[in-house]
Amino acid sequence: MARPGRPPERRWARHLTYLNDGAVNAVLRVLVVDDHAVVRRGVIAYLDVLDDVEVAGEAADGTAALDVLAELAALGRTPDVALMDLQMPGMDGVAAIGEIRRRFPSVQVVVLTSFGEIERVHAALGAGAAGYLLKDAGPGEIAAALHAAARGEVFLDAAVARRLAQEIRAPRSGLRALTAREREILRLVAEGRSNKEIAAELVISERTARTHVSNLLGKLGLASRTQAALLAIREGLVPPTV
Repeated sequence: MARPGRPPERRWARHLTYLNDGAVNAVLRVLVVDDHAVVRRGVIAYLDVLDDVEVAGEAADGTAALDVLAELAALGRTPDVALMDLQMPGMDGVAAIGEIRRRFPSVQVVVLTSFGEIERVHAALGAGAAGYLLKDAGPGEIAAALHAAARGEVFLDAAVARRLAQEIRAPRSGLRALTAREREILRLVAEGRSNKEIAAELVISERTARTHVSNLLGKLGLASRTQAALLAIREGLVPPTV
């Protein structure tokens, strides 16, 4: 149903947009996913001012997003892009990105989040996101990201892009200095294995496994297993996880 007060010509305009050569193209359909209803309403209000974007649906978490996508697909109205928060209850954004890309490969995902930590960016992009925005983005930036994603391009918030550039330029502690055994231990640590599980995997004692992990952290200049896991993800030793 059309929103009250919108002129008829404006309602029709939201269903068609014209390319430079005069050809008619369907508007960009977007699914908005965020666990905060107020945020969803604000994002939808942003998108509502755009003539070439239509909000196809909304969801409060990853599981609900997959359900809504399935319903829309059954109606022949699969969204072009999902605009999604990362931190949500139940199935969070990173897990949902992976599932969406697996089950609905034509749907691109743009992240809209308050968190700009480089590890979250790596996790989201590694899961298949085509864009990463922070929640201070304005309507123009959001629209640009949605259209870029729909074209198969990657769009990053300027601050996020700077952090990625700084990371690339920064000297890497690197994994090249690690032995094959140390790389294997790092992989197991990144997978969340305990010392006991590492010992069983490598057929060594738990005490030896503990010593190996401690030596590995020292060699890499890391203070915790979490830092080791993030390094392994960044270096591509293991895929991003939830």
